[in-house]
Amino acid sequence: MKEFLDNSNEELKRADHLIYVSLKYTRSVDVIKSVIGRLINGYDFVIEGLLTRAKEKKQITQIPMSPGSRCDLIKEIYSKHADLLDYINFYLLLRRMDQGKFARAHEFRRNVTMTVTVDNKQIEVNIDIITEYYKRSLKFLEYIKENFTK
Repeated sequence: MKEFLDNSNEELKRADHLIYVSLKYTRSVDVIKSVIGRLINGYDFVIEGLLTRAKEKKQITQIPMSPGSRCDLIKEIYSKHADLLDYINFYLLLRRMDQGKFARAHEFRRNVTMTVTVDNKQIEVNIDIITEYYKRSLKFLEYIKENFTK
């Protein structure tokens, strides 16, 4: 599990750099999309770690390849952990945002905004919102360290 957490932590460090350095100077939607991609990668490592842990405990026989199936399995195995289920739902939202159709607004300005359509709803992501997403991902990593590494 430690290896997966270390990999996830490295992805979040990259996201941190994108937010606090790259986005600060370029202020483009491409950087926001890159941050979302890094957050997704960080979640992917943790999810794989949780499933590997479940496999070692013989709760499952194999780890699915598709992210959707992995999330369904996590929800099934760890159904008593409400916070974990919220984080998994957030991860699925990030995946839909990454794959959704998006528009750019106010590029190269402080209020650069990516507007993405997810489930027929418009979600606006600006510098402040992507920073909150990053902080939420850090909390997810801490939650996993506290509850699943003993």
